[in-house]
Amino acid sequence: MKYKRLGRTDISVSQICLGTMTWGTQNSEAEAHEQMDYAVQKGINFFDTAEMYPTTPVGPETQGRTEEYIGTWFEKSGKRRDIVLATKVAGPGREYLRGGQGPDAANINAAVDASLKRLKTDYIDLYQVHWPNRGHFHFRQNWRYNPFNQDREKAIADITEILETMGELVKAGKIRAVGLSNETTWGIQKYLTIAEQKGLPRVATTQNEYNLLYRHFDLDLAELSHHEDVGLLAYSPLAGGILTGKYVGGARPAGSRGSINLDIGGRLQPLQEPPVKAYLEIAAKYGIDPSKLALAYCLTKPFMTSVIIGATTMAQLETDVAAAYVTLPEEALAEIEQVHRKYPMPM
Repeated sequence: MKYKRLGRTDISVSQICLGTMTWGTQNSEAEAHEQMDYAVQKGINFFDTAEMYPTTPVGPETQGRTEEYIGTWFEKSGKRRDIVLATKVAGPGREYLRGGQGPDAANINAAVDASLKRLKTDYIDLYQVHWPNRGHFHFRQNWRYNPFNQDREKAIADITEILETMGELVKAGKIRAVGLSNETTWGIQKYLTIAEQKGLPRVATTQNEYNLLYRHFDLDLAELSHHEDVGLLAYSPLAGGILTGKYVGGARPAGSRGSINLDIGGRLQPLQEPPVKAYLEIAAKYGIDPSKLALAYCLTKPFMTSVIIGATTMAQLETDVAAAYVTLPEEALAEIEQVHRKYPMPM
C-alpha cells in the first residue's frame, strides 16, 4: 500500500480510503466492523464518513448511524490512533439536519460535537464541507447549473465564516485539517486565498466524484490541484457500481445500490451503457477485473491523493483493495483514452 500526504499537512494517508456510506442500511454493524478489520490488515489507514450517512436510502431514521458504527469499532479495537478519520458537515437542504441550514459557525460547531460523540473520539483528522452553501454542479446538477444567480459577497462571507470556525476548531483540538467536497475551482481557490490573507487553516483536499465515466477533474481542477497542492479524494470511482458491469442490459442485482436507488443518483441511464461495455471489453482483453481496471485507472492520476472505495460484501472489498497493486499496461491506458474521447461524459 502506498501513502500520500493530505495537501501540505503532515498527515499521511493510504492511496485507498475505506468508504462507509453503506453501513447502517445495506451493511450491519458487524459487517462494518469486519470491513474495518480487513482494511487495516491490508494497510489502509484512512476512513471517510459523513454526518448524514448512511445513504441508499438516506433519511432521518438512520442519519448518523454510520459514525456510530465507526465509534463502536474504535471502542472495541482500540485503533483510533492508527486511523486518519475524515467526516463531513452537511450542506444546506436536509431539513432533518438542523432545519436544512448550511454550514455556518453555529451549525458547524453543533455538527462537530455530534460527530465526535457518535465516533467516540475527541478529534477528527480531516473535517470536510460536504457541499457548498451556494449552487454547484455536482450530483448531476451540471445540466442545469447556473452560477449567474449567485451572490458573490454572500459566497465570500460564507467561506470566510466557515474558515474562521474551522480555525477555532483546530485551536480547540477538535479537528486537524480542513477539506472540501463537491466544490468548484473558483470555490476552492477562494478558500485558499482567504485562508492565506487571514492566517486561517488551508484546505488540504477536495472530495469530488471521479471515475471513467465522469472525469471533470482532469481539466481546471487538475491545474489547481497541481499548483496549490489540493489533492483529490475520489468518490464513486466505480460510478456507483456501474463500472463493474452488474447493471448491463437492465440487470438489477438484489441488494445492490441500483435495486434501492433506481437511477443511482442520476448515473444509471441509457447513455452510460455503451462506454461501460467498452471498458468491460478492455478489462476482458487484458485479463483484469473490471473493478480493478476502473480503480487502478484512478490511481494513475497525479492529482489523486486517495480513492474512496465502498463495498457491501467482503468479496467486493477484497477486489477493490487489490486494485492498489494493479499496474495497467500502456496499451490498456491508450484504449481507455480512446473510449473517453468517444464518450466524454455519458452520465
